[in-house]
Amino acid sequence: MSHWEETPGKTQDTLERLCLSAGLGTPWDPPRGAGGSVWGQGSLGIPAETAAPATRPRISAYRNLFWSQWRPVRGWFLSQLLLVASLSWTEELICKQRGDPENPSLFQDGDIILGGIFSFHTSWKHDCWKSTIHHFSECSLNFREFQFAQTMLFAIEEINNSTDLLPGISLGYKLYDSCGSIARSTRAALALANGNEIAYTPSEAPCVSPAQVQAIVGETSSSPSTAIATVIGPLNIPMISHFATCACLSDKTKYPSFLRTIPSDYHQSRALAHLVKHFGWTWVGAIRTNDDYGNNGMATFTETAQQLGICLEYSVPFYRTDSEDKIEKIIGIIKSSTSKVIVAFLSHKDMDVLIPELSQYNLTGYQWVGSESWIVDSQTAAIDKQHILDGAIGLSIPKAHVTGSEMFTEFWETLFNCRLKQSESSAGADRECTGHEDLTGVQNSFTDMSLMPIFNNVYKGVYAVAHALHKILSCKKTCNNTILQQIRKTNFKTKEGDEVYFNVNGDPPAKYEIVNWQPRENNIVDFVQVGLYDTTVPAGKQLNWQNKSLIWAQNSLEVPVSVCSEKCPPGTRKVLQKGKPVCCYDCVQCAEGEISNNTDSINCVRCHPEFWPNERRDACIKKEAVFLSYEEIMGALLTAASLFGTCMTAVVAFIFFRYRKTPIVRANNSELSFLLLFSLTLCFLCSLTFIGRPSEWSCMLRHTAFGITFVLCISCVLGKTMVVLMAFRSTLPGSNVMKWFGPAQQRLSVLGFTLIQVIICVLWLTISPPFPFKNFKELKDKIILECALGSPVGFWAVLGYIGLLAILCFIFAFLARKLPDNFNEAKFITFSMLIFCAVWITFIPAYVSSPGKFSVAVEIFAILASSYGLLICIFFPKCYVILLKPEKNTKKNVMGKGARAASP
Repeated sequence: MSHWEETPGKTQDTLERLCLSAGLGTPWDPPRGAGGSVWGQGSLGIPAETAAPATRPRISAYRNLFWSQWRPVRGWFLSQLLLVASLSWTEELICKQRGDPENPSLFQDGDIILGGIFSFHTSWKHDCWKSTIHHFSECSLNFREFQFAQTMLFAIEEINNSTDLLPGISLGYKLYDSCGSIARSTRAALALANGNEIAYTPSEAPCVSPAQVQAIVGETSSSPSTAIATVIGPLNIPMISHFATCACLSDKTKYPSFLRTIPSDYHQSRALAHLVKHFGWTWVGAIRTNDDYGNNGMATFTETAQQLGICLEYSVPFYRTDSEDKIEKIIGIIKSSTSKVIVAFLSHKDMDVLIPELSQYNLTGYQWVGSESWIVDSQTAAIDKQHILDGAIGLSIPKAHVTGSEMFTEFWETLFNCRLKQSESSAGADRECTGHEDLTGVQNSFTDMSLMPIFNNVYKGVYAVAHALHKILSCKKTCNNTILQQIRKTNFKTKEGDEVYFNVNGDPPAKYEIVNWQPRENNIVDFVQVGLYDTTVPAGKQLNWQNKSLIWAQNSLEVPVSVCSEKCPPGTRKVLQKGKPVCCYDCVQCAEGEISNNTDSINCVRCHPEFWPNERRDACIKKEAVFLSYEEIMGALLTAASLFGTCMTAVVAFIFFRYRKTPIVRANNSELSFLLLFSLTLCFLCSLTFIGRPSEWSCMLRHTAFGITFVLCISCVLGKTMVVLMAFRSTLPGSNVMKWFGPAQQRLSVLGFTLIQVIICVLWLTISPPFPFKNFKELKDKIILECALGSPVGFWAVLGYIGLLAILCFIFAFLARKLPDNFNEAKFITFSMLIFCAVWITFIPAYVSSPGKFSVAVEIFAILASSYGLLICIFFPKCYVILLKPEKNTKKNVMGKGARAASP
């Protein structure tokens, strides 16, 4: 058994109270007319024949009503009916309205009724509206809302007078006053949906109510609109708002019947973020209205701002009813902040309250960025006596013109019979209005036409309903479209050429004018259009600026600066400050080898290995190629030393050739002497291959030429040493050694020793030859061009073989050191080998430790030093005798001392 069946008395009483409080009558009453049923055009009405008779158990009627009709909307119904006061149950079976009735402030009969909800008063007082005599008492009248209502009435009358749109059908209206209260807005919506007038009908007669409205125009604010849209959404009653911009209302799952003629704040919030980014303001404060409009709009702005690199120093909510303590706290936050730009996502009502508070503290010098709610509000500008908002910039709805708008004042006179108490400063007398006064000379917020774009939104909303009704009534075939579906598909142009249509979310295309507050004389502010933001064009082209000068805070002509940290110049990168937003950072110079060529770079980029940063570290420049060249001093000196050694060798060779028949030249195999001089010439010349830009051929040539020429040189010295030693050994009795050291054997020994080195070099070049190499590691800002060894084994094998021959030569020369002086070259050879070995022993650590071109210079120096040692030690003594002591260059002198030494 269900809960309803278990407690029939309680269930009966509960459902009956809910029905009566909503104006539905009792659950067993016959359904209302198609126009008056709360269930919307009869789509959910209970057929009369299915209604349970009075004699039938009441529990059956409640069960049928709840499960068959309330199931689709029970969640909404139970939540919304809590707003309506429950009335006591009566056993009198009379269909009547329970509770206080909700009567329209303005109404007119017609074939089709349109509803409207406007906040004619800004506060709710019971006696604000005298429903019996239809005139306004002295309460907080909102002339702005009367202008919106007047526009709606103007559009309805224009449609009624039209022969093209809805011909023969008159539109009526019911306009309700919400008094700035969400609860009253909801009650008004229920009244419009329900036909909420007093009616007494016996239970036996059908309970009939006036026809239900086909659509509702309003509300102005977002929060009341969300409440109304929640109530009427399940009933599929269209609601078209002219100024409710909250992006949340685009959610068709929550608000299926809501449409609007003003763009969603989703686009406005993003446009404001792009506007702030355009002027380079990355450190801003924000104040928002503490309702759906401000909170949702600021949430989208914050999200977009973060994507664009904008930081919010603070974001504070504000509502016009906030206490003084809370307002002072907000002002304290603004005064202590370092940002100079304030984004105000506030309604005009909140802005009007906030400005006087800011004026008390003289909070000038801030650049304000405003939303469409207040940026072109002349009343807001009039309140700003301290010029706090001068230079403000923001977004507004594009300018528009309603045809016949000059007749708005006439509507004011004809639609309202009022009693206004006008205090006169001189006499203080009261003047009663007759309803026929001329109001053209009156200057107040009602006669202000600065909000014409919003009037145009009301105008377009009424015409959208009219066009949808026209299509439905013009349908000759069976049309299943409801008024809501038809409005969603409507697409027409107004008389002014404005195209009206809605997207899938019920929103129009988003276009905004960028407006700048420019103060003029007599405390007048001009709202100057300086640009346009159009979401219908591709991204990147949406923000367009006109060629107009802007005025900023405190009438400055320079764009204000609002940043947490100054921009990091090229050559630096941003480092976030600990515990602060991403817009607060320090600028740190890029590390060695890295650059940044953009302002506010997050990271530095490492240069290519062949490039190096300039001094500012904002560009990579090609590294200087470093090698031992002929142009530099060291290369020139080594070249000169090489050539000088070659020349000296040539001079010695010339001297020896000139005196080749003399005994001192002919002694000890003159053929080896000339071969040695030739090899020394090659040794001097091979050093030149180490100078200059390395190439593939020069790298292979320099080491192999050096290795082969030096082996040839050492082989000749070794041959001469062995000849000297064996020549004196052969003078001993029974010695037959010289036959193995004749000229032929000497040539073969030199050839054999040299051939071994040639084989080593060929293997080296075949397996892994030297090659040119760019060394990036030794010097950071330079490229060292050098010859890589290819195979280190081949290089050290070449040097090792040269060293082996040098050691053998040194040993033989050492053994021949005590031979007769005149014949003894061994002493000079010994000395030359000492120099040779010393040079190459010191060469090894110097070569390994020297960077770049200096290692090449060390190797050249070793070649030249050892070559000079051999040339000077072996040949200079003989040249001295030949040129300066010719008397000693005789066979007798050469042989004499040797004979005496051998005779004992």
